[in-house]
Amino acid sequence: MRGVAGKEHALRRLTRGVRDHSFFNMQDTGKMILRLTLAGLILFHGINKLINGMAWMSGPLAAMHLPFFVAYGVYIGEVVAPIFLVIGLWTRIAALVVAFNMLMAITLEAWRLALTINRGGGWGIELEALYLLTALAVFFLGAGGFSVSRGKGKLN
Repeated sequence: MRGVAGKEHALRRLTRGVRDHSFFNMQDTGKMILRLTLAGLILFHGINKLINGMAWMSGPLAAMHLPFFVAYGVYIGEVVAPIFLVIGLWTRIAALVVAFNMLMAITLEAWRLALTINRGGGWGIELEALYLLTALAVFFLGAGGFSVSRGKGKLN
């Protein structure tokens, strides 16, 4: 019996800060899946821009009378913020950065498709809207217990 109590104590110590000590804590697991999905999918876009550059963004930025250096903000929104989402640190701020990044993407480029239906029958900006709303959901839900922050603090 002593061995079981020791294992339970070790598990409690390992999962300190997690409300439910089982691995299948539904809320924390759901928050982690949402966080990792958003971060992983946005990160693909950021890596693509790191590899292929952002010269194509000069046109849409110029059309909005914005200087080209604004384009470098995309690296924060599509590389840095997703990394913070993956590790679960400053999660709410990172989610807001991703949401702002998506608002800029819609404003600069995707707005033309807002009133259209794509070839698959979906909304013209469904992907952008999904990223934007998922980022807002992560902002309101926070990181959860399966994160570096253990879900503690207002920014996580």
